[in-house]
Amino acid sequence: MAGLDESGSNPDVSLLYDINGLAKDSPSWFDDAMAFVGEYGLLIALVLLVVWCWWGQRRRATLDDAASSVAAVVWTPLAAGLAVLVNVPIRSFVERPRPFRDHPGLQLLVDGKNDYSFVSDHATLAMAVGAGLFVANRKFGLVGLGLAALEGFCRVFMGVHYPTDVVGGFALGTAVVLLLSPLAMALLTPLTKMIGRSGRAGWLVWDRKVGPVAAPLSGTASPSEAAATAHPDERDLAA
Repeated sequence: MAGLDESGSNPDVSLLYDINGLAKDSPSWFDDAMAFVGEYGLLIALVLLVVWCWWGQRRRATLDDAASSVAAVVWTPLAAGLAVLVNVPIRSFVERPRPFRDHPGLQLLVDGKNDYSFVSDHATLAMAVGAGLFVANRKFGLVGLGLAALEGFCRVFMGVHYPTDVVGGFALGTAVVLLLSPLAMALLTPLTKMIGRSGRAGWLVWDRKVGPVAAPLSGTASPSEAAATAHPDERDLAA
């Protein structure tokens, strides 16, 4: 792919310089921190968020609810890995050089980035996890989407991606999660139900200590109160 126009008429390049220019004006310790966060920290945080979400989704009143919720969480890392695999031929086809190769004035915060730029693997992974978590549980999903947005900003700040590399990664990660989610749920839900019924591994899917909450003795609860007492978490989209 031919090099991009370096003039200010290209908004992709202009935004790259604006965001990466913040690194030039920042102290070295802040740049080092942003490089670690953008390269490793946010991905680690997203992994921990997936584990946290899985642990909470096990605490459903019935095995059917727990199985469908856990299946959605399991789909999240699988979709992220699949999205990165889909990106391999895209990168080879587009062959877009890293921005620091065509724009030597950029502040590069990490070394060893010799592959192609479009689309960003980090942005693809982060957004796939965020979108997958949103399918499983809206509360965790919103946090995941926020972390994904921060990941995209960091990649441009570090000088290793154009803004459109990040946008492309966001689109790819979201598309893989949402387009394949019905098929994935149809395959994973029966599997999680089978695991939930097993004696030794059942705790991976369903916390049997959690059961339906009885209605108050003083009277009949309204439908909204019953929904609130059945499970304290926010209702998720997979259940």
